[in-house]
Amino acid sequence: MGAYILRRLLLMIPTLLGIMTVSFIVIQFAPGGPVEKVIAEVTGQGGGDRISGGGADIGNQNFATTDSTYRGAQGLDPQFIADLEKQFGFDKPPLERFLLMLWNYARFDFGESYFRDISVIDLILEKMPVSISLGIWITLISYLISIPLGIRKAVKDGSTFDIWTSGVVIVAYAIPGFLFAIMLMVLFAGGSFFDWFPLRGLTSENWSELSLWGKIVDYFWHLTLPLTAMVLSAFATTTLLTKNSFLDEIRKQYVITARAKGLSERQVLYGHVFRNAMLLIIAGFPGAFISAFFTGSLLIESIFSLDGLGLLGFRSVLDRDYPVVFANLYIFSLIGLIVSLISDLTYTMIDPRIDFERRDVG
Repeated sequence: MGAYILRRLLLMIPTLLGIMTVSFIVIQFAPGGPVEKVIAEVTGQGGGDRISGGGADIGNQNFATTDSTYRGAQGLDPQFIADLEKQFGFDKPPLERFLLMLWNYARFDFGESYFRDISVIDLILEKMPVSISLGIWITLISYLISIPLGIRKAVKDGSTFDIWTSGVVIVAYAIPGFLFAIMLMVLFAGGSFFDWFPLRGLTSENWSELSLWGKIVDYFWHLTLPLTAMVLSAFATTTLLTKNSFLDEIRKQYVITARAKGLSERQVLYGHVFRNAMLLIIAGFPGAFISAFFTGSLLIESIFSLDGLGLLGFRSVLDRDYPVVFANLYIFSLIGLIVSLISDLTYTMIDPRIDFERRDVG
């Protein structure tokens, strides 16, 4: 197993390199950039596009173009444009920017934001509590609901309970999370009906004055509507996945044999079926967690004014704040790879028959 873990860790290096290389190349062909943004603000145009050239290159505050001609720059001092390019690192060759980016990122040095007076890593840490809250709780709640419900549906397959819960699950999955979030906001957050829940932040203004119990209540009071809006699709997907996985196992020969030996239904279900059926559920955990933690909360964060990583990444793309964009990409890709490895290792804990090392050797 140690050799397998080492191979997986070493494979992360070319994987990250490939992700950053492709992203680096794509950004070069994207219109606009930080220089155009500054020029647009100076000239009052509100936006800017590159006339020609190879686009923007990304590094640790190092993004370069092969051309210094920008739309809207006519009449501006050429030295001013040159200073802008130097400020954003556009005065060096693309390959040098790329290699510098890799060197800095390997040391977890992400530089500073172009348009915020703060380092990128501090900015990410500042927004992390919101995303941690949403990601952890949405994953925990969805699994706590979905796994027992999916097992129950598998045991009662074809019954009235299975039919009506399937209807609820399908309807829940069909409703977009952001649409449900708007409905919740209208109903319970000062819209046309009730004003029961807050619409901004994770805590109230008097947070520091509250007791420990008061802080806990206040925290979950702020999270109630966002989590309710986000749990729908995750809860539906995991429920159906759990049901189908258990149905596949229940119909296998070893289950019939276990029942023939006189084991109770509970012993068969949790002593034999559960371990095998849960392998598929675990396989989907990394994707579900990463999605909820990093990407699934963008619209919810926008609707409920939660300043998390999803909203940070979106605004950074719009602002062409490339250090923030690529630091997010690098960190989240690395975490995704690590979580995937942890998931594979969890397989062996649940089912010792799985041996990734022997499979790779064979």
